[in-house]
Amino acid sequence: MKTALIALLLCGVVAAQTKTGAGKKKAAPALDLLDPSTLTATAPESFQAKLTTTKGDVIIQVTRSWAPLGADRFYNLVRAGFFSDAAFFRVLPGFMAQFGLSARPDVSQAWVQAKIADDPVTQNNTRGRITFATAGPNTRTTQLFINYADNSRLDASGFAPFGEVIQGMDAVDRIYSGYGEQPNQGSIRAEGKAYLESNFPMLDKIVSAAIVPAAPSAPPGAGKK
Repeated sequence: MKTALIALLLCGVVAAQTKTGAGKKKAAPALDLLDPSTLTATAPESFQAKLTTTKGDVIIQVTRSWAPLGADRFYNLVRAGFFSDAAFFRVLPGFMAQFGLSARPDVSQAWVQAKIADDPVTQNNTRGRITFATAGPNTRTTQLFINYADNSRLDASGFAPFGEVIQGMDAVDRIYSGYGEQPNQGSIRAEGKAYLESNFPMLDKIVSAAIVPAAPSAPPGAGKK
């Protein structure tokens, strides 16, 4: 009788523990810049990203339908803080301003093989549009550029814009371009911020980046007397 009572009590404890754990949702993995597999969320259909740069604030409006995979990658990189201290390391007046190599060598190394498939090109590479750089089919990782001019000739090569600068293009125009193509991308990946600050101290950079809410639309008739 005593043994049966103890067994019954133990069963109750196990059942209570099982019930307590039931229904709990598994926590989403924390965003980890060293693990690209934790940065795969689907972006909103439309969102804005604010780049706080050494030349001023730049607001980018992203429209996911333009290039869904590119929009998703950009959204996740911004949310995780990938662009903090990232330099505009290749700036060619009349063409584009390129960025997207991390200030941290360990982060750059983690993303070397984190390639995404190509998106169809649905928009032209015109002034202010932002696009991922590629080194051939299905090779996009983290590098991007903002077009300074009408570069629609790039459309046929698979460069798919996913957003555009809607505020702060004057700041983009002022990004330092004196070094041209001198900064070595391999050295940036290997040494990060230290390499650029030692050898190219005039480069402008992104201080921080964040997803920001868009300004609310004015109701119909607002401002009319």
